[in-house]
Amino acid sequence: MARKQRMPGLWQRPDGYWQLDKRIKGYGPVRESTGTKDYAEAEQRARARIQELENAARYGTRLRHTFAEAAEKYLMEHTHKRGLERDARDIACVLPWIGELAMANLHMGTLTPFITARRGKVKAATINRTLAVVRRILNLSARLWRDESGQTWLAEAPLLQLLPKTDARKPRPIRWDEQRELFSRLPNHLARMALFAIHTGCRDQEICRLRWSQEYQLPDLGVSVFVLSDSDTKNGEERVILLNRVARSVIEGCRGQNPEFVFTFQDKPLARMNNSAWRHARRTVQLDAVRVHDLRHTFGMRLRAAGVSLEDRQDLLGHKSGRITTHYSAAELGNLLAAVEKITEPTFQESPNLILVRAYHLSVPHHGADPIEGG
Repeated sequence: MARKQRMPGLWQRPDGYWQLDKRIKGYGPVRESTGTKDYAEAEQRARARIQELENAARYGTRLRHTFAEAAEKYLMEHTHKRGLERDARDIACVLPWIGELAMANLHMGTLTPFITARRGKVKAATINRTLAVVRRILNLSARLWRDESGQTWLAEAPLLQLLPKTDARKPRPIRWDEQRELFSRLPNHLARMALFAIHTGCRDQEICRLRWSQEYQLPDLGVSVFVLSDSDTKNGEERVILLNRVARSVIEGCRGQNPEFVFTFQDKPLARMNNSAWRHARRTVQLDAVRVHDLRHTFGMRLRAAGVSLEDRQDLLGHKSGRITTHYSAAELGNLLAAVEKITEPTFQESPNLILVRAYHLSVPHHGADPIEGG
């Protein structure tokens, strides 16, 4: 019996997958994997793909694109985006569920198995973060991306509804006595970072990535500030970090340890503050509900308790407010500096470095009340 002749343009790669390598009349060359190692299935997929491309060239019909193709295009085109690494993790999380689906078949129904599998394992906010990335890719496919036939990748983006955040954790600001207990259990490098966070309102990543090159002297006020560019902040707006006496003492304690980064451990910057040391310390003092981000909430709460205006609190926290917050006058900076000083203990009379040593185990154990934090 004669052996069936194989389809022209279909060949098997060294990894076993069959590849379509063919020029389509009216369309041009196409070179892509069939996604299978089985020849019969590969031939079926190849013929369907050729028919699709021929129809697109002849009638202007929309080509079929999978979500995996769209996700790859999104990542390739957004290499400049802040947070792209997080987007990539979200995409990797959802790909097993919808990667091979055609874009036209994506909707809340086809995403339901993914959502069901993730519920109970992660917070609704985490699932919503993934859905938001999927929604962004679908919108680009429907509005911007076009194939060789001039058609958008998707006729219309489906409506994706985010989950209600019924399981969202409420902020958990900490009291002065809780701060003393928690910080005293942290290793030296992390205690410095936590103390800086609670006195500046900086986010975890803003602290971990803080560089000496971001420090600027203010001769008129006799102090320095740190200026974060729009690529260094979560909301994409420039921010000035004002330092009160406690924050300045932390900075001086770190000066000279690393030529690039302010906060380091074993001469390297930390990836995040929420590490095993942080989690162990909060368990030890029975503050399991306290997150690193709650230090920022504590900063804002103490400013409000000290009578600092809403506008000044927004500027000090780096909230998106529409004001050009990096273009301050000396008087405005002086006003903000006075505001952050209000959340330091008024009996701050000793050397800042001496206080840090005594309070946070930077060289000797801490016993008794802390002059900075009060009680």
